[in-house]
Amino acid sequence: MKSTGIVRKVDELGRIVLPIELRRTLDIEEKDSLEIYVDGSAIILRKYQPSCVFCDSADDVVSFKGKMICRNCLRSMADL
Repeated sequence: MKSTGIVRKVDELGRIVLPIELRRTLDIEEKDSLEIYVDGSAIILRKYQPSCVFCDSADDVVSFKGKMICRNCLRSMADL
């Protein structure tokens, strides 16, 4: 993991501000969703990218009846 040297305080509502330089570098726009992971005592934020419920691929994903499915899995289901 690479340190950025950036330190931010948590406000009274539990929020932190991600600096604009970091958001630009990571292509995080206003209203983007972030996933929160925990690894031991570390908190990891990752830009949310929907993935297929069957194979976990994030490539060519479409919404089908409220679930995210990649086109390969969708084709496989059509062949059944």
